[in-house]
Amino acid sequence: MDRAVEELLRYVSVVAVVSPRTALVDVAIAGEVIRAGEVVSCSVLTANRCPRGDGAADGLDIAREESANHLALGHGNHFCLGAALARVQMRIAFAGLLERFPGLRLGSGVEELRFRLLAPQFGVETLPVVW
Repeated sequence: MDRAVEELLRYVSVVAVVSPRTALVDVAIAGEVIRAGEVVSCSVLTANRCPRGDGAADGLDIAREESANHLALGHGNHFCLGAALARVQMRIAFAGLLERFPGLRLGSGVEELRFRLLAPQFGVETLPVVW
């Protein structure tokens, strides 16, 4: 369950894009220079799906061993104070859901899901399920 929770956090981050940040110093990232004073914004979804050498970073794998290396709950000064609580709640909720509905599965094709891209929290508009 721990791996599944971390992979879900990584793959379907709650916040799609972090609040804009202002660079305090010049910094080079992947050959691009961000100058001090420039405003930048980071896509958490893209950062969490950055290739790690195995080519599978964009796929969902709840058994993935290295899923905990993600930005879904922030980083550094911007790390979520409720991260531990969120993880515990997810473990308890998913374990209870799977115990109560062991046959639970997606009720449509993945390609039919519509995501709330412009909402403050990333998620699906509806999640059809069957059991």
